Amino acid sequence: MVYCSNCGEKIDDNAYFCPKCGTKTPAGKASNASYPADELRDAFYKVGIELERAFNLAAHETHAAFKKASENMQQKTSSNSNTQESVVCTSCRANNVSGSVFCRSCGAKVASTERSSGSP
Repeated sequence: MVYCSNCGEKIDDNAYFCPKCGTKTPAGKASNASYPADELRDAFYKVGIELERAFNLAAHETHAAFKKASENMQQKTSSNSNTQESVVCTSCRANNVSGSVFCRSCGAKVASTERSSGSP
């Protein structure tokens, strides 16, 4: 039977830590036993490294997805602007977006191409 060097509690010869105060015993020192807190610290460190890798990968993939979406939006916008017809104002000859009711330059009413019949 051994006694704890910290608190004086009786300890079994094969115990690595004192059950009362948690001090490492001579048997624990000889076997190089680690405290549970050391193991937890190591585990948290490893988890931190894995989380950093995961977040870096997610950030890279998110950046790539936003870049692709931005390129798709620019292509769609440019193709829409190329195919969209314009309405020419009869007063000032300015080009206006299709469906315009009034001229963007002079404010005059432009001819509507959508209503070709006499209905209101």
